[in-house]
Amino acid sequence: MGMNIVKVSLPRPLVGALIALPLLFSCQSPDYQANVNRSLPDGVQLVDIHQPRAGEVGIPYERYRLDNGLTVILHKDDSDPLVHVDVTYHVGSAREEPGKSGFAHFFEHMMFQGSENVADEQHFNIITEAGGSMNGTTTNDRTNYYQTVPSNQLEKVLWLEADRMGYLLGAVTQEKFEVQRETVKNERAQRIDNQPYGLLDEKVSEALYPANHPYSWPVIGYVEDLDRVNVNDLKQFFQRWYGPNNAVLTIGGDIDTQQTLDWVKKYFGSISKGTDIPKLDKTLVDLPENRYITLPDDVHLPLLQVTFPTVHIRHEDEAPLDVLSDILGGGKTSLFYKNMVKDGMAIQALVNHPCRELACQFELAALVNPQKQIGLAEIEKRIRGTLVEFEQRGVTEEDIQRTKAHIESMTIYALQSVSGKVSTLAYNQYMSDSPDMVQDDLERYRAVSVEDVMRVYKRYIKDKPAVVLSVVPRGQEQLAAAKANYTFPQRQFDVNANKDFVARTNAPDDFDRSKMPPAGKAPVVHVPDFWQVQWENGVKVLGHQTSETPTVSLTLNMEGGPLLDPYEKAGLSDVTAQMMEEATVNYSNEQMANELALIGSSISFSSGGRNTRVQVSSLTKNLDKTLQLLQEKLFNPAFKQQDFQRLMLRNLQNKQQSMKQANVLAERAMSQLLYGAGNRMGLPDDGTLNTLAKISLDDVKDFYQRYYSPHMASLVVVGDVEQQEVLSKLDFLQKWQGAAYDIPPYSDFPQPDNSKIYLINKPGAAQSVVRVFKSFLPYDATGEQFRSKLMNFPLGGSFNSRINLNLREDKGYTYGAGSTFLGGKTLGYFRAGGAMKHENSADALTELLFEIDRFHEQGMTAEELAFMRSAYTMGDALSYETPANKAGFLLQLNAYSLTPDYVAEQNDIINSISLDEINQLAKTHLDSATMQIMVVGDVSLLQPQLQDIAKKLNRHIELLSVVE
Repeated sequence: MGMNIVKVSLPRPLVGALIALPLLFSCQSPDYQANVNRSLPDGVQLVDIHQPRAGEVGIPYERYRLDNGLTVILHKDDSDPLVHVDVTYHVGSAREEPGKSGFAHFFEHMMFQGSENVADEQHFNIITEAGGSMNGTTTNDRTNYYQTVPSNQLEKVLWLEADRMGYLLGAVTQEKFEVQRETVKNERAQRIDNQPYGLLDEKVSEALYPANHPYSWPVIGYVEDLDRVNVNDLKQFFQRWYGPNNAVLTIGGDIDTQQTLDWVKKYFGSISKGTDIPKLDKTLVDLPENRYITLPDDVHLPLLQVTFPTVHIRHEDEAPLDVLSDILGGGKTSLFYKNMVKDGMAIQALVNHPCRELACQFELAALVNPQKQIGLAEIEKRIRGTLVEFEQRGVTEEDIQRTKAHIESMTIYALQSVSGKVSTLAYNQYMSDSPDMVQDDLERYRAVSVEDVMRVYKRYIKDKPAVVLSVVPRGQEQLAAAKANYTFPQRQFDVNANKDFVARTNAPDDFDRSKMPPAGKAPVVHVPDFWQVQWENGVKVLGHQTSETPTVSLTLNMEGGPLLDPYEKAGLSDVTAQMMEEATVNYSNEQMANELALIGSSISFSSGGRNTRVQVSSLTKNLDKTLQLLQEKLFNPAFKQQDFQRLMLRNLQNKQQSMKQANVLAERAMSQLLYGAGNRMGLPDDGTLNTLAKISLDDVKDFYQRYYSPHMASLVVVGDVEQQEVLSKLDFLQKWQGAAYDIPPYSDFPQPDNSKIYLINKPGAAQSVVRVFKSFLPYDATGEQFRSKLMNFPLGGSFNSRINLNLREDKGYTYGAGSTFLGGKTLGYFRAGGAMKHENSADALTELLFEIDRFHEQGMTAEELAFMRSAYTMGDALSYETPANKAGFLLQLNAYSLTPDYVAEQNDIINSISLDEINQLAKTHLDSATMQIMVVGDVSLLQPQLQDIAKKLNRHIELLSVVE
């Protein structure tokens, strides 16, 4: 909530459309109709073969169904040597019983804890070793599990997914149940209870939906529900919902379709069908009156959210409501921006219409600027006044055009990954029984008229009751929009624990399911080819042409960024970048935003690390117009006083809000200890309250004149445009002139004091943040820093690392913990730790130090070395799939003056580095006695429990204040 622009989240069905990859733009679309006569395995039926019609946007696929009800969708895309596998179960929190909330999310965790033929934690281990990535997610409506792996690993993934679909419950134990129950609690504490505004959605849902409505409880569940149930309750839930007839298996990428079907039949065909799954009713929600609720929270910025109930997914009024939300809150041209943000009343305002299977809700929210000294009643008045103004003004054709341009560009921009296509096919299948609805979605949004928008406004928003939530700082309840008039009903349910459980019986197999299938031949991976030129003004240009999607992205880097800030005005480079996104000489703020929106392009400025960066995204057909607007923004900033004042108000308020977050305090304190409170490097890139207060508009103008220069600039271009063509369009950058400048040297850094455990106080924190850290080498591609990252991989660099398995899986102290060596161009550090249960902070620190010290003394095992080698080398297949991946590769080459050969050199090192060298690195760099220790949390709870470990380590506890 740190941005000042009005943000609109796209509705879920539209997100599905946008994620999809229209093969209309791909020269590699296979002829799906040629596969009609394919020989199918027994028990597999062809449902349909789909090829988008000429001129349509869509995703080709083949759909099959097994006798046990499993739906299988295949999409072939051989542009990269990888596959993405998604198993989506049509069960989310909405399928849970009152009093047993959080089960679907709980099973998201349990499904990674091993099955009858896969050992505990081995799913992560196998996928990581294969060079892949994986995860699972849970929503109100579904749970999915997915993996992206090199194409030779597909059979292994199918074996894994089938084993946990059909053979999970035999491996579910009370011990695993208890560990994952603690992990889920830790996740809730970290993501909800310990986050400002973390309870907002939960409280709105409880007030918006009737008691025991499927959306009235949170996806992650209530702690008291998780504490109440036993392992048999969980097994019963699995038995009910996780059968093949309630699942969609979607596979996309570089696949042999016939072989894939054979594997699917082999591993999934014998799994028994579950019980029939009924559909849930979609009943529109009505409120009898406005429901005012107040949520005191550990926040600095009051927030008001007004939420109206509307329709449900794919209702005929969903698309007009989505367009209405975009018109009301879509960027700097919107009424919400004008009436809330532009005059500084709100730090941020948004309008959103999130939609789910059973219900949607229309949200209008504003994050208030406390310097204006107004209560949330005034903000509610402004929100309702803005709605009246909208009705009087009406909807213009330009409003509609902007929204439709946004939909078109976002659709095309999301055409870049196999995972996106697979996710879209799976979503549309379980939601609508029609995998490719991209064209349908585009058409229904294109069909929305001015009259449609006004009609749904009057039907669902105008003078309709809403839930009005006020989030206020604790002790300042008088700021609420109105006195609370709604009392949350007492939760009523009848929960009977299941004492006995009998699992389904699967059909016998004709193979040994306990044996993991081998990988196929490793795919050949090539780094992207590219061109490069050096302009006379000093700008180095690197480019890569790709025709997979009709898009172009440009990234302009000007070296220096925050390193050029005077210490007393830290944050100046960041403020300057923000001002570059405001009005120009020839365009007002709103006019520039409108011009970009009408062509679906974006131009953003940012500053961080050691760079100021300009990021440009455009459809190829709109590149000329986009570059004209870039030229205007880069060379003609207006630097208006009113824009500066508004931005500074926002920055100061955001800075105060950020100090309420434990992870922000931890980052600030670590930099302070590493580099010194009196050093620019010891302060955050965006400054502090004190340094921001000293920055003037003249400072911004001076920074722009001195440092927005081609002297240390580079440009990366990736997209559907030839080298000579794009260079001719960039002539204005080739003619760019500017003064030379130097990056000042660092001031002296303090010597680390390793005789202390530093405590940073965050009263009332739900968790603590524990960190152990030290200065280290800057980035190198093939030297000691790179080799140290290899060494760290089994210690804390993967999910199955020693640190994470100990603190999360064995002890249940955290949702996640690890360690890393991070390096930039001139500085680096080692860091280990994570967010911990408050009552186990000292225990967690003890175990963290134990793992570091054990690794320091004993080093890596031969098995861990083999695991690391495989994970690093096989992962190359996933490295260059999207234009963003390719741009990142070129940016890396340029930033560190590398040649493409460095990738091969790294692979040689990975395959040849010895255990002796690895373990010598551990002995040299992982002595915890040389590291600083820091804990952020409630000191009144932390200090007593840390006394013993402080004595054991011969360190004393010191309270540390973070510089403001």
